Amino acid sequence: MSVITSIEDLRVLARKRVPRMFYDYVDSGSWTESTYRANESDFQKIKLRQRVAVNMEGRTTATTMVGQQVAMPVAIAPVGLTGMQHADGEIHAARAAAKFGIPFTLSTMSICSIEDIAQHTRAPFWFQLYMMRDRDSMARMIGRARDANCNALMLTLDLQIVGQRHKDLKNGLTAPPRLTLPNILNLMTRPRWCLGMARTRRHTFRNLVGHVPGVTDMRSLSCWSNEQFDPRLSWADIEWVKRQWGGKLILKGIMVAEDARLAAEAGADAIVVSNHGGRQLDGAPSSLAALPPIVDAVGSKTEVWVDGGIRSGQDVLKARALGARGTLIGRAMAYGLGAMGEAGVTKALQIIHKELDVTMAFCGHTDIRNVDRGILWPGSYPLA
Repeated sequence: MSVITSIEDLRVLARKRVPRMFYDYVDSGSWTESTYRANESDFQKIKLRQRVAVNMEGRTTATTMVGQQVAMPVAIAPVGLTGMQHADGEIHAARAAAKFGIPFTLSTMSICSIEDIAQHTRAPFWFQLYMMRDRDSMARMIGRARDANCNALMLTLDLQIVGQRHKDLKNGLTAPPRLTLPNILNLMTRPRWCLGMARTRRHTFRNLVGHVPGVTDMRSLSCWSNEQFDPRLSWADIEWVKRQWGGKLILKGIMVAEDARLAAEAGADAIVVSNHGGRQLDGAPSSLAALPPIVDAVGSKTEVWVDGGIRSGQDVLKARALGARGTLIGRAMAYGLGAMGEAGVTKALQIIHKELDVTMAFCGHTDIRNVDRGILWPGSYPLA
């Protein structure tokens, strides 16, 4: 194996090792994928100001996110089907995050359950929730997250309806894989992945199967989930979630200042500027372009974070400079996991941290908490 030096190296390796339908699930956006691509490319448009003759000793990237100490302003984003990138994937990713000192967020649509993560890790983790029509099932899920000592709940707001992702339709995405001839042939070229899956019993959406009345297998789950994403979601529903939960609440999927103000008024401890990784509204701006107006609108009232397109520590630094108190990484984690399991997630975090630390020093700072727009080259921002 060649030396791994970047998230791109991990992506290339993951593409070789993960079955096509699950690799494409992560590495794609909706419709033309223009927003998916902009999320990444807009980071490259912003240039940095290098400083010299500055004492670069004693650097720290440590800060806090919703009051929790973190080794760098990064958390693992909720990614559905993580356990199909690698056997027991969510457990491996959670372990890597805990050892590194950053938060891990478990998706509602995970392969490993809330209880699986609690059983196999010691560090508290976050849980991500979708608003479903079945409020009783939602209340039970929130209760399970509380029982597992999750220390923050992340409510995703931008999936009232599901965007069309062409690759998923063409691949016939299912978990476990639907055994069509093309899928069987593709699986035969992924022996490492198949061997790992043969060794685990976790092959389905364990947060839902067996916990939701009437959902006992993939067929019944598909029928249930197709009817459950709630298009009637309102700010009153968010108040209901806040009462049910009673702890730190993060609202994810904010892209405009007026929604950010409503989120702050609803009592969000943090909001995530996010377009769902370019997987929902194609043609929307990048999350990075949407960030500065939202920071200006509510940055003094609640923590503002950003996700989408982060592939390096420089990206994390640029987001911090534009006012984001924290960032979330999804694909970078998934590439590492698909490439090398827990070791790959650890490698992804090491790459991002090293780039963040060194770039911060080149820009004349030794403490991530003091980074501001002064490190950015004038005229290379704003983006929209």
